[in-house]
This record gives sequence, structure tokens and C-alpha cells, in this order.
Amino acid sequence: MYDLTGFQRDLLYVIAGLDEPHGLAIKEELEDYYESEVNHGRLYPNLDTLVEKGLIEKGERDRRTNFYTLTKRGKRELDARKDWEAQYVSA
Repeated sequence: MYDLTGFQRDLLYVIAGLDEPHGLAIKEELEDYYESEVNHGRLYPNLDTLVEKGLIEKGERDRRTNFYTLTKRGKRELDARKDWEAQYVSA
């Protein structure tokens, strides 16, 4: 995860927290969090990067809609990040 941008990490967290979200659902979640618009040209290339890195998988719901899921590797990376953060942030 050290080589990911903050935006890419946020994408992983959103995908992990939703059930097979499509791009628009991911976009809406991030826009709520960032309180600003996330444009198409930022969202989809970063999703593609996460697919290429093997952290998420892209599936096809229909001809126009793709969905995204965390891979086992993606889940391991999120768990490792959580453990790493816990060393520095106490509850």
C-alpha cells in the first residue's frame, strides 16, 4: 500500500465497505467524504490502476455497468495497513 496514492487507498476502503459497487456508487461515496466533485477522469484511471496491481477485480454487471470487488490481496493489504496504523494511533 505504500506505493498507492491517498485517493487510491480511499478507493480500496470504499470498495471494501460496499457490496460490489459500481463506479457511480464509489464516486458518490467519495464525493460525500471529500465534499467536492470527483471527476470521471480521476476515478476510472485510478480504479484501473488498482485492477492492474491485483488489489481489486472488475466485473461486468451489464454492457454499461462494471462493478468492483476487493481481491484477497487487496484485503490483506488493507488489514496490514490497519495494523500498521494501529501502532501509531491509539483508540
